[in-house]
Amino acid sequence: MTDHIITIAEVRAFLKEIEGQEISLDKLRSELGIEKYDPQGNITKSFNTIRVLVHQLEEHKLLRYVNRGLYMVVKQVEPVQVFGIDREERPLFPLVFPRDIDTMMEMDFAKDVVIREGDLVTVGGVKSVGKTHLALNFIGENINIHPVLMGNEYTIILEDGKNDVAQRFYKRLKVMSITNADNGGWIEWRDEMGNDKFTLLPVDSDYAEHIVKNRLNIIDWIDLDGSRLYDIGHLLKGVKKNLGRGVGIVFLQKSGANIDPRGGQFVRDYSDLEIILDNFGDSDVLLTIRGCKEMTAPILGKTYAYHLSFKDSGTQTHNFREVKKCPACKGTGYTKQQKCEMCWGLKFVEMDK
Repeated sequence: MTDHIITIAEVRAFLKEIEGQEISLDKLRSELGIEKYDPQGNITKSFNTIRVLVHQLEEHKLLRYVNRGLYMVVKQVEPVQVFGIDREERPLFPLVFPRDIDTMMEMDFAKDVVIREGDLVTVGGVKSVGKTHLALNFIGENINIHPVLMGNEYTIILEDGKNDVAQRFYKRLKVMSITNADNGGWIEWRDEMGNDKFTLLPVDSDYAEHIVKNRLNIIDWIDLDGSRLYDIGHLLKGVKKNLGRGVGIVFLQKSGANIDPRGGQFVRDYSDLEIILDNFGDSDVLLTIRGCKEMTAPILGKTYAYHLSFKDSGTQTHNFREVKKCPACKGTGYTKQQKCEMCWGLKFVEMDK
């Protein structure tokens, strides 16, 4: 029986199926059916040939050595023509920002933010500051483009292992529903057939893999172990990569002492719009525009405040307005080692002060 010698074409064909993955030389031999010995007990020609072919593929930049016998199968790309005959600038993504329920006007900065297909919005907020309020308002205001919602606390697991809606989440949707219009509800959650106009996915990991391409995807919120915060950049890169022509809004936890959410610069690397939420007194929220890649007016660093009411389960935005650093304490909250009497330690005041 003739000893078949593996060819570089056969190896290339196999590697094309696993681009972007890692593989060892032993695993490669196994997948290609290369035995070490022939029936006579001699080392097969292919067993040694594959090592030579791997080195050739490294030179051709199809494989990249990682470590400990592992190779990364390099994902191959084709050039993208920019100025094609039929190339036209695509319209902006029709993202609607939450509204002030009293005026029904979008958050003031929305008119100056440019959101394009494939953009990623990150929202970092301290515990219980109203991240879910903002997430539900984004879902509600964009309900007619059928958004996707993933979250840690929107579903529960039943005895049979199936997922069901968490009652706290369901109650907040009912408060926001147009069927509750007499009490301020304004969102039509269901279509004419009675089906949900949004998709709720019970995802608490593998977020990037569950992104629905070309849709508005909202993740509330991403939970990472404290020792793996550096992974947030890789995760957000995966989310953004899978959006296609859609948009992602990702909510993240933040420590009150830090400006940025957990993950710091790794979060900022992939954010097209960065929003930071902090407490502002007992029941108001301070919103800061931390970063924005494309805008029509200077909004970086601007701060806004709004009120959340317990009466409507924290679902409605009231009295949205711009605020500024306190001129008396320069935003420190203190003057002469005592709490500032102008801002009462809040560091920000209304624009007319």
